[in-house]
Amino acid sequence: MGTEKNPRRVADNEAMAKLRMLRTSPQKLNLVAGMIRGKKVEKALADLTFSKKRIAQDVKKCLQSAIANAENNHSLDVDALVIAEAYVGKNMTLKRGRPRARGRFGKIMKPFSELTIKVRQVGEQA
Repeated sequence: MGTEKNPRRVADNEAMAKLRMLRTSPQKLNLVAGMIRGKKVEKALADLTFSKKRIAQDVKKCLQSAIANAENNHSLDVDALVIAEAYVGKNMTLKRGRPRARGRFGKIMKPFSELTIKVRQVGEQA
């Protein structure tokens, strides 16, 4: 009687997590996302834990959320997970300013970005 359920956005052996409104530029965030692309999740978590980048802690939270989604929502094996995709997108930009010499106005742009992480189960299928 009800409506049909929405189709899944990812494959049966994948799970994803999305983080929006991260207060950093997409260029800086992409450096950290590139650091973990294609790695096993244990290695990626270790790399993010000991990274000196400020935004690495937020990326780690997003990765942990993707792992939890894989385990709890899709019944995937955590030990066989690999980061299939980690991509960055632009979000809004706060426009601020500061007075400069000779009556001019210095623009200060404060960009926000968003991060999507997809994890995939590799190896033997259950």
